[in-house]
Amino acid sequence: MGFAGELAFDASRPDGTPRKIMDSSRMRALGWAPRISFEEGIASTYRWYLDNIARRAANAAA
Repeated sequence: MGFAGELAFDASRPDGTPRKIMDSSRMRALGWAPRISFEEGIASTYRWYLDNIARRAANAAA
């Protein structure tokens, strides 16, 4: 993705929400299965984001 920035954390603040883990075993037991892999989903979402940011920037400039 090319991020070259730096992340800064405020250690005096809580570190976010408690960890939550999704368990899809019940859904899988009913026959559900994902249609795309996690990696494909992340890549597709990132492409959509880039496309839509470009479109919004073009519309804002017009």
